[in-house]
Amino acid sequence: MSQHYLIMYRPPRNGFAENATPEESAEVMKHFEYLKALNVKKTVLIAGRVNDARFGIALLETETEQEAQQIMNDDPAVIAKVFTAELLPFSLALR
Repeated sequence: MSQHYLIMYRPPRNGFAENATPEESAEVMKHFEYLKALNVKKTVLIAGRVNDARFGIALLETETEQEAQQIMNDDPAVIAKVFTAELLPFSLALR
């Protein structure tokens, strides 16, 4: 049975969206492409960020928590330490 998990992504500093280095911006683009590919596979149900870019989220549907953890750990922006990430079990009430 599928389970749902929320990944909370946090940037390294306030104002990151406006003052990211070119290297950081490249990692964010890889992050976006990674989530986009998972969305096509219906593993990422939604993804986005709050308007002031203090944090972003990705809502996952996976078979196991280990799978969700691996998805978070394999995110290019997490690997590059551009974002920190936290995995939270999520109870989906409406779809």
